[in-house]
Amino acid sequence: MPTPPAYLDYAATTPIDDRVLHAMLGCMGRQGCFANPASSHGFGSAARARVEAARQQVAQALGAVAGDMVWTSGATESNNLAIKGIAQGDASRRHLVSSVLEHKAVIDTLQHLERHGFAVTWLQPDAAGLIQPEAVKAALRSDTLLVSLMWVNNELGTLTDVAAIGEAVRAHGALLHVDAVQAAGKLAIDLSQLPIDLLSVSAHKVYGPKGVGALYVGPRARPQLAAQMHGGGHEGGLRSGTLPTHQLVGMGTAFELAEQLREAEQARIAELAAYLRDGLLGLPGVSLNGCPDQRIANTINVHVAAPGFSSQALASEVAVSATSACSSAGASHVLQALGLPDEQARRSVRLSLGRYSERADVERAIAAVRAVLSAPAPMW
Repeated sequence: MPTPPAYLDYAATTPIDDRVLHAMLGCMGRQGCFANPASSHGFGSAARARVEAARQQVAQALGAVAGDMVWTSGATESNNLAIKGIAQGDASRRHLVSSVLEHKAVIDTLQHLERHGFAVTWLQPDAAGLIQPEAVKAALRSDTLLVSLMWVNNELGTLTDVAAIGEAVRAHGALLHVDAVQAAGKLAIDLSQLPIDLLSVSAHKVYGPKGVGALYVGPRARPQLAAQMHGGGHEGGLRSGTLPTHQLVGMGTAFELAEQLREAEQARIAELAAYLRDGLLGLPGVSLNGCPDQRIANTINVHVAAPGFSSQALASEVAVSATSACSSAGASHVLQALGLPDEQARRSVRLSLGRYSERADVERAIAAVRAVLSAPAPMW
């Protein structure tokens, strides 16, 4: 039986940690804490207590107050709630700022608002693929309502200086929304100290279940945020719908574990990432996409100069991505924004490491790329 490919696509999704799964199972089945958390009887109260404990776990991992966390179905809904909710909550200002590097959940939402009369300034990255604070400052206008940027780019692994950007945005009187999906569990996040007004996170990027996320809504943003889902007034009126206790408990456990393990886990991953990066960039025809320094260790994006190369060329040995798993087929819009021609963008792959990555996985990935580069060019 063939050996399954090594999994190096943690930026797309992570497996549920066994400890998270165990916590979730306690809220499923007839013997579990299965009741509707909004019910007034004892079963509902027990479920509600689990939900609020999970809310506290997520908040604590982010340095936030539990009451500022709003449950959602995932990062896409969190981003929609943050951007549309603020846009619809203040009719006096209709200018927003973002970048061409953002996740489609942000780009598509902003384009929707453009079609409804809002003005959006689309920032371009610098030569290293970074959105600089100076570019954000220059884009701010008197009618700017919201700036929305991701902390860690999901395809490149590059870091945005959200602290400096947040200071400038706050001084201007606008709000800052940060998509922190790829940052949670990897970076130290303390929302009590950072000038961030809204922050999106998702469970399935930190070894929790799919289909659940949260939006941090700070005190400056809350009065302006308009609900996008109606039908019961749950979550302080900001997000109606029956809360999935098992998923929320899973997310809470996952975030608590991520924070407990973060320093040791990131140190181990950094060693593996250095080995992967040196091994890949030491091969002829392989080059790095994005800034070499201002980045997290977990994710590396490389161009492989081999005719007809794609992520599928590695599929039998290693699972990687050509672009975000949330994007439709085609060349990466992020790599195109960096100025890469379509053909070069199509010959690029993202490799991302995680909790269960081992040195053998990294060696297998390097060997797979080496094999592609040494293979005879196709004849056609």
